[in-house]
Amino acid sequence: MSQSPTPEGPGSVAGAPNLPAGFAQTFTSRYVDTGHLRLHAVTGGEGPPLLLLAGWPQTWYAWRLLMPALARDFQVVAVDPRGVGLSDKPLDGYDTGTLARDLVALMDTLGHHRFAMVGHDVGMWTGYALAVDHPDRLERLAVAEAAIPGLSPTPPLFGSQEANDRLWHFAFNRLAGVNEQLVAGREHLYFGHQFATKSAKPLPDHAVRHYVDTLAADPQALRCSFEFYRALDTTIAQNGQRAARRLSLPVLAIGGAANLGASVGATMRLAADDVETLVLPDCGHYPAEESPEAMLSALTAFLAPYRTGRTVSD
Repeated sequence: MSQSPTPEGPGSVAGAPNLPAGFAQTFTSRYVDTGHLRLHAVTGGEGPPLLLLAGWPQTWYAWRLLMPALARDFQVVAVDPRGVGLSDKPLDGYDTGTLARDLVALMDTLGHHRFAMVGHDVGMWTGYALAVDHPDRLERLAVAEAAIPGLSPTPPLFGSQEANDRLWHFAFNRLAGVNEQLVAGREHLYFGHQFATKSAKPLPDHAVRHYVDTLAADPQALRCSFEFYRALDTTIAQNGQRAARRLSLPVLAIGGAANLGASVGATMRLAADDVETLVLPDCGHYPAEESPEAMLSALTAFLAPYRTGRTVSD
């Protein structure tokens, strides 16, 4: 692995606000050069490897409340994917096939051939792609709070008010530039609205500020936040092909009762044969932050066979 500078600033462990006590004694930020791009990952812990991938518009920081406990049993790798946080921000490559290859290259570089993964939101899209495209890499997959474009049924254009309130950002985010012009300088309005309306328990102000400030600090970060959606035509076409290859690995599908609920499990049953569904009460779109204890309990139980049945990845 080539030498890279130590990540600094608000997007790193050293600069992130209000981390759990002792966090920096267990976890460090590092740049990982995969040969094609440089990704920022926060790593720490002992045991078999566990990859954590957050969704739009968050960073590795979304997992902060779970990471100390997970690190007692796993080598935790919480990554900023391309376009996010301190990772490189190329012009393209935001379809889930490319995003999954990025993560495989990341884990290769870190020395992990087989691993378990937890993906939330866009991280769930990518987790599905990785499981299908690279079936030899994943032991277990936990996903949370997303539908999968091209796999899940497409909602109607003229749906209910509730569906519109939940999904209108998909069409907006796919626009080819006017969205950036409208949001630039108003990031706290746009992204703050997303966090406020999709959570059942409000996220702490410091967390919302951290996510939004990260996006507002760099025009490339704002652009990249939309690129995941602009790549949906490619992702949908890929998922049309993936649907013919069912997953056999164990899958845990987590939904917040106040948001997607049991539909997360219904989505994964379209693609996988071994699916466990969990609906968290009094929880919206951000279970790792709204219901960290319940999510940690679920992940601990789901990952127990992986933890006890494997040694540290070679």
